[in-house]
Amino acid sequence: MSSELIVHVVGARPNFIKLAIVYPGFNSSNQLIVHTGQHYDYELSKIFFKELNIPEPDYNLNVGSGPHGYQVGEMLKRCEGILVKEGPSLVIVYGDTNSTLAGALAAVKLGIPVVHVEAGLRCGLRYMAEEINRVLVDHMSELLFAPTGTAVRNLHAEGIREGVYLTGDVMLDLFLRHRDRFSVKNEDFILATVHRAENVDNPLRLRAILEALIECGERVVFPMHPRTRRRIGEFGFGWFFEAKNVEVLKPLGYVEFLGLMAGAGKVVTDSGGVQKEAFFMGKPCITLREVTEWVETVEQGWNILVGADKVKIVDAIRNFRPKGSPDLSVFGDGRAGERIADIIRSRLGL
Repeated sequence: MSSELIVHVVGARPNFIKLAIVYPGFNSSNQLIVHTGQHYDYELSKIFFKELNIPEPDYNLNVGSGPHGYQVGEMLKRCEGILVKEGPSLVIVYGDTNSTLAGALAAVKLGIPVVHVEAGLRCGLRYMAEEINRVLVDHMSELLFAPTGTAVRNLHAEGIREGVYLTGDVMLDLFLRHRDRFSVKNEDFILATVHRAENVDNPLRLRAILEALIECGERVVFPMHPRTRRRIGEFGFGWFFEAKNVEVLKPLGYVEFLGLMAGAGKVVTDSGGVQKEAFFMGKPCITLREVTEWVETVEQGWNILVGADKVKIVDAIRNFRPKGSPDLSVFGDGRAGERIADIIRSRLGL
């Protein structure tokens, strides 16, 4: 087992964004990136590595899409082989994706310490795949880097106290690094993203959301996830693409997406990361869920939870207007990556 080798396991947009902050904290010769292929589409994968200056993955598992059991199982099997071959001293996983769970399971089964970046998030819905992943990974990790005080308290409530560090949010680090590239203004369009299984795999919820985006009467710009596009076709909702007020785009990279958000009047999303990015940028966020793990955005009045209720979505698009300015300090000071690297170096004696 290498005394210094670190393996990062990633597979989806939220993982890549966090990796962009953590990876530079270490010598590149002592790190390997394992890409599970959870996001196999170019726009959802390779573009992030290019624009965020992340090295090409050392391994690409090419797992692709599929049911949760298949996806996690294939990732686990393929990750295990790589970890046995490389013998790292530490495996770092990010967020709450299936790649996160598979990487952590592969490592802990081999007795390799697991580090979880963005630990302690909870929304309280145990039937959600992301919530299951968060809980399981937190309970098998040796180092848990929590982005907020709420996340630390969640871990303590579950009896997890050892190895817990309040670092701040690495996504805030990345946003602050790129902030000068965006000219923030409020134009007359709504930026929409929809991708979570609870919405796009449920025809009733998806139909209500799509109808609300049409009936709100506002211009809607919608970078569409391939999964969402596929479900629209399967459910016979092709009429959505004919809506005169909706502009559907291909998936966008980090910088291009935030550049688009900078000009939006409001954001409509079911993405955890987009909720935070809207908060960082001071954009009113309308979240298509009944609960959120990012409670700070709601407590400060910049995020409203509307679920898939068409009436609530339309009303929020027309009338939701936060007051004041968001307090970004609840997500740290932009130095989370430094803290994480310092703690890991100390732990490994680097």
